[in-house]
Amino acid sequence: MTVIVLTNCPAGLRGFLTRWLLEISAGVFIGNPSARIRDILWREVQQHAGQGRALLAHTTNNEQGYTFHTFDHAWHPIDHEGITLIHRPSPDTPTAPSNSTSKPGWSKASKRRRFGGR
Repeated sequence: MTVIVLTNCPAGLRGFLTRWLLEISAGVFIGNPSARIRDILWREVQQHAGQGRALLAHTTNNEQGYTFHTFDHAWHPIDHEGITLIHRPSPDTPTAPSNSTSKPGWSKASKRRRFGGR
């Protein structure tokens, strides 16, 4: 099974993918092409995606039973002890105001428990 998800990609690319895969929702394509055809489709997606993003997920012979690839996406797959996980970059957290008297990261309830107060 192969799944390709396109975001903000040209309509021509979507039309190309419908030759081999079924578009079940806008930009979501599924099918069962051979590994050779899947790799050719993925290269075409990477080449013609323009300003868009793309995700490819397909079955494979590993412990998870699948693997995935990303193109021009903020989330990236990483290998963690043989298992593929998605790395999502943390958003830039705003800094605390300079006149703050409490340490950032401690809730009021945690401070009460820590210092024995109510």
